[in-house]
Amino acid sequence: MVLEVPQVVVNRLPIYYRTLIALEGQGKEVVSSQELGFFLGITPAQIRKDLSYFGRFGKQGRGYNVRRLIEHLRGILGLDRQWSLVLVGVGKLGRAILGYNGFARQGFNVVAAFDKDPEMVGQCIGPLQVQDIAGLSDTLRSISPRIGIVAVPAPDAPEVIDTLVACGIRAILNYAPVEAKAPEGVQMRNIDPVLALQSMTYYLKDRVS
Repeated sequence: MVLEVPQVVVNRLPIYYRTLIALEGQGKEVVSSQELGFFLGITPAQIRKDLSYFGRFGKQGRGYNVRRLIEHLRGILGLDRQWSLVLVGVGKLGRAILGYNGFARQGFNVVAAFDKDPEMVGQCIGPLQVQDIAGLSDTLRSISPRIGIVAVPAPDAPEVIDTLVACGIRAILNYAPVEAKAPEGVQMRNIDPVLALQSMTYYLKDRVS
């Protein structure tokens, strides 16, 4: 019987990975769960439990080999391969996404960008020429990207997401200010900085004069 990994555990894996990369950069070769817990604010027991879903990576009393654990996490997260992305929406946010070099450094390559604004279509941003969203379906079926990024206005998001799913996209990063629902079999992450700010002001409202 395959043990299902809770979503909260999967969400923590990239945090472990990033922390281990930083530790390796500092010359750290071995790290204990206690040390990792100190850096991350997570109990050592929780770290050991999270990692135990995927095997045994450390030795009791000796900790984890940093390089080896990084390689294990790369495989678990699928970071040992290249991933093709498409961006829909090339407004200010979309252009910022295209200009962010961090995606490519981690193996995420934007291979096509789309917009419906006639003034935007045809423009070159970096190596990509912005395509008309009218051709989204045909292009997706021809290049078969794995991940979609949605950065369109809220009213346009549901139709764009439906098109991405219909064309075989199974992972969507949604920056549109709408709480989009993912159909079964599709991974969806909704990112809205305004919602994050609003949740923080709940804690600040009685402390700020």
